[in-house]
Amino acid sequence: MPDDTRSAAPSGPRTIRDVADSYVLALAELQPVLATRLGLDIAADQLPDLSPAGQDARDELDRRTLARLDEAERGGEPAGDERRCARLLRERLSSNLAESESGADLCDMSNVFGPVQAVRGSFLMMPAATEHDWANIAGRMGRVRQAVDGYRATLTEGLRRGLVAAPLQAQTFIGQLDQWAAATDGRGWAAGFVAGAASVPVSPPLQARLEAAAQDATAALAGLRDWLAGTYLPRTAGVRDGAGAERYRVGARSWTGADIDPAETYAWGWSQYLELREEMRRQAGLVRPGASAVEAMRHLDEHGEVVDGEEGIRQWLQQMTDTAVDDLDGTHFDLTARMRVVEARLAPAGSAAAPYYTPPSQDFSRPGRTWLPTLGRTRFPVWDLVSTWYHEGVPGHHLQYAQWTEVSSQLSMYQTSIGGVSACTEGWALYAERLMDELGYLSDPGARLGYLDAQMLRAMRVVADIGMHLELVIPADSPLAPGQRWTAALGREFFIMHSGRNEAFIDSEIVRYLSAPGQAISYKVGERAWLEGRRAARAARGSDFDLKAWHMAALSAGSLGLADLAEELALL
Repeated sequence: MPDDTRSAAPSGPRTIRDVADSYVLALAELQPVLATRLGLDIAADQLPDLSPAGQDARDELDRRTLARLDEAERGGEPAGDERRCARLLRERLSSNLAESESGADLCDMSNVFGPVQAVRGSFLMMPAATEHDWANIAGRMGRVRQAVDGYRATLTEGLRRGLVAAPLQAQTFIGQLDQWAAATDGRGWAAGFVAGAASVPVSPPLQARLEAAAQDATAALAGLRDWLAGTYLPRTAGVRDGAGAERYRVGARSWTGADIDPAETYAWGWSQYLELREEMRRQAGLVRPGASAVEAMRHLDEHGEVVDGEEGIRQWLQQMTDTAVDDLDGTHFDLTARMRVVEARLAPAGSAAAPYYTPPSQDFSRPGRTWLPTLGRTRFPVWDLVSTWYHEGVPGHHLQYAQWTEVSSQLSMYQTSIGGVSACTEGWALYAERLMDELGYLSDPGARLGYLDAQMLRAMRVVADIGMHLELVIPADSPLAPGQRWTAALGREFFIMHSGRNEAFIDSEIVRYLSAPGQAISYKVGERAWLEGRRAARAARGSDFDLKAWHMAALSAGSLGLADLAEELALL
């Protein structure tokens, strides 16, 4: 008999969970950006070692932790939360080591997930209310050069070993660094960030230290940009767009927590694309009779509801989020007071095109936040933002991460933070969009077309991501290049044909997929597992099935890999 998993409160020994939490604290020492994300007072003025030696240290920690896990499990298979934690920890550590063995870090270049993007993003999560906070910021800003030098050493080792990012990735990252340098009237994003110290204010010596650190960080990033353009980019000539079958297998496992079958997943993704194409055609007729889906979405861009101004759209998104919190609390979810706080913010210049979410700190002193990249726009059609903000905020990412934070002391900090698996988290957020459609929140024809467009984006991601990385043949019933093999250029054209997103967004997305093999499929395959788990739980419970109770139990179980997700959800 499977153990009863309905209760969020675990019982029994927690030896394995203690091993997992010790791992979090040790990793936070090596990766201070992680400590900042979790709100831990560890190495607050430091940055991680992005050189090959830093990767070696992380690999050694993973190996030591696997040995400790082996020791903890010698008494037999654990039960309940200990079992789930053990399976998650073992799979994640093994996946980490497989990625390292593949050399993925040696050509890690992204417009979203890259090491340098993580360094910049860490400053947005740092406390900035006191002089002490700004002293930590100054210390960390002063170490940007060291981090950048370490990253360049890693890429140099990749060049030596023939592990090189594709030209499009390098070109995009160089352009992103140009944008960072152009911010704050050409003084760089770091100068604009440290200008915020004036709101405290800080002492003149600290202000001078901040400004000097910002100048040095800007110069270090400019040096990286010049090295990439002059030395690295020429070496990318002839490098294929995709990762190939072996690197894709390793990457997909990292993002999903399972060894997927690319052929089955590709075929399923194509069937989802065909279904959604027909549903979008029908929905488009409700927006503008006789229009195609793309024509209807372009009509909404011009004639649908629009919010003007950056602050205007931020306030609109905040109000939408607050309304969702009020409506769903007590009816479909049970939220604590701390979980009810989520901030809508505008992403800094030079961000990738897709909106994103950052979780709360462990003590909720930093709330969960949704981020909208404006990309220079001041006019914002909202038809495609409604479903997206249910995904990023409530009931999507925010409810999952905030509930994980609430129960982290009962489970483990590992299960509820860095052990997160994209198929579990992005799958939940996509499920949350579907839930809001089921609950009637997307009854407006334009908003529902936006929801279907978001679903279509995720289905096309499955097809294009696997197709581009493995260079698969495009199906015979495709409206685009049937019988040809996928390339980045054909992937771009495929998205333009069907998506309501603009070309700048699509260009950003294609680079994102190429730089993170397997990440793009995690949304749709994760949602499939969440839906399978709900169907099985409903069938098992019959008339006793309580959707709110199931939601809360599911959100209180912590992270689960795709290999376990549907089965574990069925037990709730």
